[in-house]
Amino acid sequence: MRPKRPEGDHADDLFRARLSNQLDLKHPLVRLAGLIEWQTFETTFGPLYHEMVGRPGKPTRLMVGLTYLKHTYNLSDEQVCERWVENPYWQFFCGFDYLQHQLPIDPSSLTRWRERIGSMGMEQLLAATVDAALAARVVKPSTFERVTVDTTVQPKAIAYPLDSRLYNRGREILVGLAAKHGIKLRQSYRRLAKRALRLANRYAHARQMRRARREIKRLKTFLGRIVRDVGRKIAGRPGIAAHFAQALARVDRLLKQQKTDHNKLYALHAPEVECLAKGKVHKSYEFGVKVSVAATNREGLVVGMLSLPGNPYDGHTLASALAQVERVTGTAVERAYVDRGYRGHGLDHQRVFVSGQRRGVTPTIRRELRRRSAIEPVIGHMKADGRLDRNFLAGTRGDAINALLCGAGYNLRLILNYLRGLLRALLQVLAGSRWIAALS
Repeated sequence: MRPKRPEGDHADDLFRARLSNQLDLKHPLVRLAGLIEWQTFETTFGPLYHEMVGRPGKPTRLMVGLTYLKHTYNLSDEQVCERWVENPYWQFFCGFDYLQHQLPIDPSSLTRWRERIGSMGMEQLLAATVDAALAARVVKPSTFERVTVDTTVQPKAIAYPLDSRLYNRGREILVGLAAKHGIKLRQSYRRLAKRALRLANRYAHARQMRRARREIKRLKTFLGRIVRDVGRKIAGRPGIAAHFAQALARVDRLLKQQKTDHNKLYALHAPEVECLAKGKVHKSYEFGVKVSVAATNREGLVVGMLSLPGNPYDGHTLASALAQVERVTGTAVERAYVDRGYRGHGLDHQRVFVSGQRRGVTPTIRRELRRRSAIEPVIGHMKADGRLDRNFLAGTRGDAINALLCGAGYNLRLILNYLRGLLRALLQVLAGSRWIAALS
C-alpha cells in the first residue's frame, strides 16, 4: 500500500519539546534538509505502491533520508539505523519533529525498499542532490554544460578468486543443500578438503607450484564426486531437484572453465563479477564491474554514475554517460572532457575533447582540459569516504544502485562542507566586526 505521510501535530506536546526548538537551525544538516525537495520523492515513488492491497509502506522521506545518511557517512544498514536513534539531527533530517527513541523500521526494510525503487529511482535521488547543490549555490546552472567523464572499477564484496577456494566453496554449498533436504551423500570430504585447501595455500605461498597444483586437482576431484553423487540422488525427484538447479549450474560452469576462457566464474554467490585489468602496479586486476563517472569540470559535482556490465570499451559508453547527465541535470552537454581511452567514441554532434588533443583547442578549452584530471580525486573520495570501493549489494541491479548512491553521497558531503565553510566565514566576519566596534 502507498506510504502514509506522518500526521503533523501543530499543537505542542506538554511533555515533549519540538526538535526545531532545540536544535541549531544553522547546522549544515538542518540547512541541507531545507534544500532538498522531499515532496518530489512521494510523487515519483507513489505509483510503485498499490493503493489498497497490503500494509502501508514506510514514510518515503524516512527511507530516502536513511539512504542519504548511509552513503554520506559510509555506514551499513544496521549502523545507520543505530546511529539514527542516537542523533537528533538525523531524525530532523528524516522529517521527525519530536525525538524518537526507537527506529520505526527494521534495517532489512532498506533492502526491500531499494529493490522496489530500482536504479531509475536511485537516479532521482542523485538528481535531487544536484538540485540541492543548485539551491545552495555550490554550482551554477552553466557548469552543467561542461563535464568530465571517466571510468573506474566498482569492486564486489568477494574473496580473491583462487581455484582452490572456489572448488572448496562449491563443495560446501552442495553438501549444505544435501543436509538441508535430507539427502545422504556417500562422503562429504569435509576433513580431506580442509586439509587439501590448507596445503594448497601453503605450497603456493612457498612457491612450490607443482605440489600446490596437485592439491588443487584433488579439491576439484572432490567437487566432481559430490556433483555426480548429488545428481544420482536427486534424479527423478523434481521437487528437490529445483532447489539444486542453480547451485549445480554454477558448479558445472566452474568445473568446465579453463585458464584462458572468457566470462569466467569468479564467485559462486555473485556470477556477474568480472575481472578488469586496470594496469595498476599495486593491484593488477580488480573484480567487480566497470562504472562511468561524470562530474562538472569546474566544481567536481557528480552528475552521472552509470554501471557498465560486460566491460565495454570506454569510447562506446560515452553516449550513454552523456545521456544520463542530461537526464539528471536537464541541461544538454556542450563540451565533454575525457582521457585517451575514449578515442574512437564516434560522437559527432557533441564536442568531445580528448586529453592531449591539439586541434580546435582555445585557451579556455585548454584550461578546462587541464582540469580533466580533477575527476581522479573525486573517484578516490568516493572509494575512500564512500561505498564505491566495495559493493555489498547483490546482482547487476545492485551494482547500478550502489554506483548511483555513491554519487549522491559524494554530492551531499560536498554540499555539507560548503555549508560548514560558509557558516565559518560568516562567524569570522561577525567576530571581526565586533572587534572593530570594540576598538572604535
